[in-house]
Amino acid sequence: MLKGGALLKGVVIVLAASIVSGCCAGPAKEVIATSRAPAAIGPYSQAVKSGNLLFLSGQIAIDPQTNQFLQGPIEEQTRQVLENLKAVLAANGMTLEHVVSTTVFLTDLNDFAQVNHVYGSFFKNKPPARATVQVSGLPWGARVEISAIASR
Repeated sequence: MLKGGALLKGVVIVLAASIVSGCCAGPAKEVIATSRAPAAIGPYSQAVKSGNLLFLSGQIAIDPQTNQFLQGPIEEQTRQVLENLKAVLAANGMTLEHVVSTTVFLTDLNDFAQVNHVYGSFFKNKPPARATVQVSGLPWGARVEISAIASR
């Protein structure tokens, strides 16, 4: 039988050992990747899963089958971006219905109405929260990039 402070010291030692061994650590980080969406063009992942959340990197209008950037109209670029996001979601067994937040990056806010029209055709029911910002440039001369967060 432990006396006085010895019991408290024992509890502290067991708790410290548990923390060091990782029993109380947060959710693990899992990288999600698929060949059905463009490969990362830098040191990042297509998506990272942590607990019930999936953080999707921004997608631009690259056709994953040809690895070619679509130089077409903003509507065509937006459609390809959203198809790429759908493919990454599917690699984790999710759909656009799981998306809770997006960030839309545009090189010209004058394209907002056209992007919004295409975006709305993908998010018909309970659309996610969204932020839209104008930026001075995007990779490969893209006019639109969209990142997302999804939840189970």
